Formats: sequence, C-alpha cells, structure tokens
Amino acid sequence: MIARASASRAGLALLLLAPWGPRAAAGAEAPPVVIVSLGDSTTAGTPFFLSPLEAPPDGEGDASAPYPAALAALRPGWRVLNRGVDGERADEIRARFDRDVFAASPRFVVILAGVNDAYQGRAAAATEADLLWMYERAARRGVEPVLATIMPFTRATPEQSARIRELNAWIAKTAAARGWGLADLHAAVAAADDPDRLAASADGLHPDRAGYAAAARAVAKAIDARLARKKKAARLWLER
Repeated sequence: MIARASASRAGLALLLLAPWGPRAAAGAEAPPVVIVSLGDSTTAGTPFFLSPLEAPPDGEGDASAPYPAALAALRPGWRVLNRGVDGERADEIRARFDRDVFAASPRFVVILAGVNDAYQGRAAAATEADLLWMYERAARRGVEPVLATIMPFTRATPEQSARIRELNAWIAKTAAARGWGLADLHAAVAAADDPDRLAASADGLHPDRAGYAAAARAVAKAIDARLARKKKAARLWLER
C-alpha cells in the first residue's frame, strides 16, 4: 500500500512538473503552452495592426508589433492568440469572453481591459465587476487568469488618469488577494518621469513598438513565475 501510494504521488508530481501535460511527461514532444491575450486596442496592437478579430482571418498590418506577437517571439514554446478589439470596454470584452477564450483551450488568459472604461468615465465599480467576472470564470474552467494593469495614455485628462490609477490599484490588490498572476503593463510602458503618460507613442493613445515589446516582457515574467511556482509545488509534493 505504501509503495502504491508513493508511486501514485510520484506520477502526479511528474505530470505537474511537466507543464505541457502527460505527453511531455512520457517523453513525447511537448505541445505549446496556449495563451489567449484578451483585451482592447492595447492587445490588438493599434495603431500598427488590426487583430484577427478585426480583420479576419489573420489580421492586417505589422503582425510583429502587438504585444502578443512579441510575447510569442520571446517564448517560442508558447502559442499566443491575439484576441484584442479596438475601442471595447470591459463589458464588451466580457460579452465575447467564452467565445474567444475557451474555444482555444488555453492554459492562461491575459486579461487587459478597462482603459476605455476610464476614457468614457464609466463607474469603477461596474468595470471591476466585469473584470472579476472574467477572472473568476476563467479560474472556474481551469484556465489561469493573468491580471494585467491597464496602460496609461498620453492624451488622458487628469480625471482619466486618476480613474486608471484607481482601477490598477484594484487589479493589483485582487491579484494578490486571490493568488493570481499579475502583469504590470502600466509600469512597463509608462514614462519614467511621468507615470500617467506613455514613454513613447505614435498617436498619444497607444504605445509605440518598443512599448508593446516591453509589455510582452512583463507578461512573460508573470507567466514564467506561475510556471515556476507550479514546478516548485510539484517538487515539494514529490519530497513529502
């Protein structure tokens, strides 16, 4: 009985240590980690690229510019899907959540939403409710949510910037309280001397290509941390 329990524990740990599932644990070629990047224009890659949702089937423009493409280039073992749509608020992104997330059977979903809510003056409580709904729905279905802070924009009024800061404080607090991953994209793209503005922008609303690349690095860091945490947990389980 002891030997059987030990073997079972070792088998479970082996599966956990292999982040791509039983095929990888058995020595087969590991399938990619699938990541859905869900959001608005700052996910789509505006003004450089129209996402596959905006210009089916493959998108249009500089496909290397959006942060999901930069993320895929950073981590060749990851399959990153761009599910951004310019101009959408959190409630509009929520409305297409199931369609655009679960059909891909991802391991992670990066949720970047709220900047258009802040731009339009939508109540923070309504935006937070929509964000929390998406985070929890992903988690309930076995998809790890990665909570992304929303990016600043240079043309923002002081009131809009204040709403962005309020939402981002709530996003960071929620990630910490619930044990979810956090990608601080606001910090990644903000100007060093004025965090309410973008470090660089072609239109005053969206990051430049370097900004999107910085956002990709922040997302990669967050997901790397989640994967490392699971490996550590599996090793501790094996050592019990």
